[in-house]
Amino acid sequence: MHARSPGLRFSNGVLELVVLPHGGAFASLTLDADEKHTNLVWDPARFSQDFGPSQGHFLCVDGFGPVTAAERAAGLPDHGEANKLPWEVVRATSSSATFRVRLPLGQERLTRTIAMAPNEQVVLVETELESEVAFDRVILWAEHATIGAPFLGLGKTVVDQSAKRCRTKTYDDAGPSRFPMGQDFEWQILPGHGDLRVAPEKSGRMEHIGCLMDETREDEFITAIATDENLLIGYLFRRRDFPWVQHWMHYPADGAYAWGLEFGMQPYDMTRAEIVALSPMFGTLTFRWLPAKSKLETRFLMFATKVPPGFEGVSDVRLENGKLVIEDETRAKRVTLDYSGPW
Repeated sequence: MHARSPGLRFSNGVLELVVLPHGGAFASLTLDADEKHTNLVWDPARFSQDFGPSQGHFLCVDGFGPVTAAERAAGLPDHGEANKLPWEVVRATSSSATFRVRLPLGQERLTRTIAMAPNEQVVLVETELESEVAFDRVILWAEHATIGAPFLGLGKTVVDQSAKRCRTKTYDDAGPSRFPMGQDFEWQILPGHGDLRVAPEKSGRMEHIGCLMDETREDEFITAIATDENLLIGYLFRRRDFPWVQHWMHYPADGAYAWGLEFGMQPYDMTRAEIVALSPMFGTLTFRWLPAKSKLETRFLMFATKVPPGFEGVSDVRLENGKLVIEDETRAKRVTLDYSGPW
């Protein structure tokens, strides 16, 4: 680990990960095998210095999206407290660290450990959230994983996931979205708007959809491939931890493109009241409970790799005999990465 502003840099010989100790965001993930060392996660600082810790892959706990007027008056920020506070570094090595932060408004304690084994292209992220209050509560938790330019290119980036049933987000008015509001569809085709797995050819406005992860799987995945650079970033997570993903697709005219692959415990970035009112969606709860004086623990893998030319889609990601298998069944191609950690 090197204490080089603005983040802590972790490296294991094949990957470099930059974590911001203020807010805990993964601000950069680069692959040593990539000659350009392209940042595989969203880096809004390339376009503006106004984003603070909310960049790359950041954590939304306890809250996801806007807050009510009463919550705002009480000091609660959008997307929860966790990404706004300084995190204590409990321990750190060149390729792993444990962070801790107390959320005073939510009365919760968060502990997060990241670890990369030597020469493995996989990062293990384990998180524990502990309630300090004596009553059960609705919890909102999203891993705001986001890709951006230059990795994200118009018409050149494809996203795949182990999700089938999706619904476009409902807004107070139709202005923010080109998509019809509240329309159910099967991933990946939205009628009238084509194949959503491919970044659009032209810049446009912001859109949101929420998708339920495949109910027949225990482990879920979401991946993104820059087909022109043969680069892939992906996540594998347990369905019992994160049964939903929200896609935030933002293509402004200034080129600051971003696509949020926001896997979490709820389908949309909404207030707690709105999320509870939405439940159930597709027969599934749209939130999780955090019991009184108890803990929730989650785990996910973040991985990156070069893929062979023509590898333009992912049909499955799974752990198999000490390997992370990334499969493109349509084109009969497969990439395997070593992974020696727990699951």
